[in-house]
Amino acid sequence: MSNKASISKDAIAQIFLEARTYNAWQKKDIPETLLSELYDLCKMAPTGANCQPMRVFFIHSAEAKAKLKPCLSEGNVEKTMAAPVTALIAMDVEFYEHLPFLFPHTDAKSWFEGNEQAISDTASLNTALQAAYFIMAARSLGLDCGPMGGFNKDKTDVAFLSETSYKSVLLVNLGYGDTKDLFDRAPRFDFDN
Repeated sequence: MSNKASISKDAIAQIFLEARTYNAWQKKDIPETLLSELYDLCKMAPTGANCQPMRVFFIHSAEAKAKLKPCLSEGNVEKTMAAPVTALIAMDVEFYEHLPFLFPHTDAKSWFEGNEQAISDTASLNTALQAAYFIMAARSLGLDCGPMGGFNKDKTDVAFLSETSYKSVLLVNLGYGDTKDLFDRAPRFDFDN
């Protein structure tokens, strides 16, 4: 039986209540050790049959940013070029090949082999779940995030993922946000809606 205490109100505020989607960034680098710590947290997200289809590529060098720039929607170029790091969140459409290691309890690989619908549904749902954990983990480590879907996935796949079984899903700008371009917080539905 588990009886865990709630995390602190300050932690809840940092992760949920005060966290925002940032469009402007301070000129402050993110250490590689922090990116490693971020990955080590987000990999703990629950996924179906522990399939873990998310793959993360941290784009931060000038060369990598130059490769990403033509893949971006016009409105996302400036903020992405200014972000210290952009995380390319991708899904591995051959995730099931790793199930003998990740889910050794049974032959889960056979559930997916040759079943394109199950592969697509499982990879999409579980990568989205892991991406949400990625954002929460980043916020818990003091990073700000700017998640975006405004990019050409086919171009991004060619530029970064052509030698893999991975497909682009989401971009998340990471860094230390500058409040100068923050919109007012948009409304949310209440519990009773």
